[in-house]
Amino acid sequence: MTLTIPSARAFGVYVHWPFCLSKCPYCDFNSHVRHGGVDQSRYVAAYLREIETIAARTRGRTVSTIFIGGGTPSLMQPETVGAILDGIARHWTVAPDVEVTLEANPTSVEAGRFRGFRAAGVNRVSLGVQALDDGSLKELGRLHTVEEALKAVAIARSVFDRYSFDLIYARPGQSPDAWAQELRRAIAEAAEHLSLYQLTIEADTPFFTLHRSGKLITPDDDLARELYDLTQEICGAAGLSAYEISNHARTGAESRHNLVYWRGDEYAGIGPGAHGRIEEDGRRFATATEKRPESWLMRVEAFGHGLVVDEVLTREERADEYLLMGLRLAEGIDPQRYEALSGRPLDQKRIAILSAEGAVETTTGGHLRVTQAAFPILDAVVADLAA
Repeated sequence: MTLTIPSARAFGVYVHWPFCLSKCPYCDFNSHVRHGGVDQSRYVAAYLREIETIAARTRGRTVSTIFIGGGTPSLMQPETVGAILDGIARHWTVAPDVEVTLEANPTSVEAGRFRGFRAAGVNRVSLGVQALDDGSLKELGRLHTVEEALKAVAIARSVFDRYSFDLIYARPGQSPDAWAQELRRAIAEAAEHLSLYQLTIEADTPFFTLHRSGKLITPDDDLARELYDLTQEICGAAGLSAYEISNHARTGAESRHNLVYWRGDEYAGIGPGAHGRIEEDGRRFATATEKRPESWLMRVEAFGHGLVVDEVLTREERADEYLLMGLRLAEGIDPQRYEALSGRPLDQKRIAILSAEGAVETTTGGHLRVTQAAFPILDAVVADLAA
């Protein structure tokens, strides 16, 4: 798959809404359950204040993508979303063709709310379906059924021109035949984009405890590889090639916001636990905000922002990030850009060895990329190149 590489670097804004109806047992994202409800008006004021502060450090940028993630942003009132988007537009120039994505869970999807999000300025949604099997959904701690998930997809299709949904595979007890059937059903529902993630066991989650005690058995490496290869085969045949290790799209339908991350462009992180990469005076800053929502709220009200990390990245760190993120893409990385960032070229001997092993290849445009066969061992390839 060939992607069009923009001549000018993009600028994105990520907004994190940290609240969920429940905490899934596999999730290590910054998400929190608040049974007593959330004072959305107070949080809106804090989001607008932090937007103002970060925008002052990134003047002159044109916002090309906005992503409202979580958590479960579809629990927000459309008026809340609209206020945040208006705040972004007040402090930055927003491109006429800006991509505005909002994450949603099927349990919080209703046609009226989706129409409200559309009216507020959202033009793309990403649904956390996670499985098209009721037993698996229950094991994953999801609150929706397959029927509810497909209804949510249908609502998204009726309201938005662009939508995507996520599935998790390599689940306990999942066979290749079962996954193939589930994936083909998903493709039939997907218009242009699917995010397909292998289940990973993250520390400090209930799944980690169960897995360590032997009560949760995940596919071994051979079966996981078979499921990965099957995913590539079925999606490729359907015209949804992998443009990133876990993301599949028709040509031109890639998530522009996620490309901002993977291509090493700038993005502002707004909200509890949001990360950012912004540039000032020729230096690149890594930012991160306080994760705990109430603590973030108090910090913003006191200081105008919730930043707890605001560090200048070294040339080596910038280059390593570009390598790590860029090699996730089917388009790969530009070796000349890597050299400009790091001050040294990539090791041609290492590239030659990895190429001989079938792990990397050079495109006709001169980009270095990981081969599809080597994507499952991406971390090892990156570590070898970065050494």
